[in-house]
Amino acid sequence: MTPGPERSQTVEKFAFETDAGVGYRARIGLLVLQTDQTLETDLATLMAIDGVALYHSRLANDAVVTPETLVRMAQEVPRAAELIAPSLGIAAIGYACTSGATIIGEERVAKILAGIHPGVPCTNPLTAAKAALKALGVFRVGLVTPYTPDVTGAMQENLSASGIDVPVVGSFYEDNDLEVGKITEASILSASIAVGQDPRCDGVFISCTSLRSARVIAEAEAKLSKPVIASNHALAWHLLRLAGVPDQQAGAGLLFARH
Repeated sequence: MTPGPERSQTVEKFAFETDAGVGYRARIGLLVLQTDQTLETDLATLMAIDGVALYHSRLANDAVVTPETLVRMAQEVPRAAELIAPSLGIAAIGYACTSGATIIGEERVAKILAGIHPGVPCTNPLTAAKAALKALGVFRVGLVTPYTPDVTGAMQENLSASGIDVPVVGSFYEDNDLEVGKITEASILSASIAVGQDPRCDGVFISCTSLRSARVIAEAEAKLSKPVIASNHALAWHLLRLAGVPDQQAGAGLLFARH
């Protein structure tokens, strides 16, 4: 038998020191749909704050967005949440699906997350959007979605039941999440301005984590002279605030500048 390579008989042991790690200010957990192409890029920009660390878990879902497929997603939420280890010391956690939170129910999502991460503040894009609109003093909102009318209508009803009037709504009528992630920023900006210029609304909410909305917010606000928020934008803001991080973000619109 041919002898193998000789191994060193000793390995020098080095002393080391530890600190609080990359998330020394806040560690934030995030449940991302497996079909989402946009959220992680947006939040990496919106939450690029020294001392803040973001930990993702992918969640199984159907690419076709219908009330039925969204309801089925509820069984995947605890599985994805369990993959974010409680030992990391998460300061806040988010379920990143606006339509899912609408159809499954915000309270049910929160209960599921609390069962895995007890005592950890949690949110989702719909809950975050409501908090953002309230902070901005917007109670008559123009809604932009990519969804089919049944899902869009359910979201409109949810917002209305929460005291947020939705007098004008526009949609791309696209039910495939993989296609939604390819809708251009120019298209999103155009739709936002079309809805937002209606005098019946005093702000705009662009719904869906797959829509590439984060980089159009400042321009839309400049053209409309009204606050504009989006799912990823509001979710990042709310997660940071729940985690005790009050920092502003340049270029991220009125929400981050004022609140």
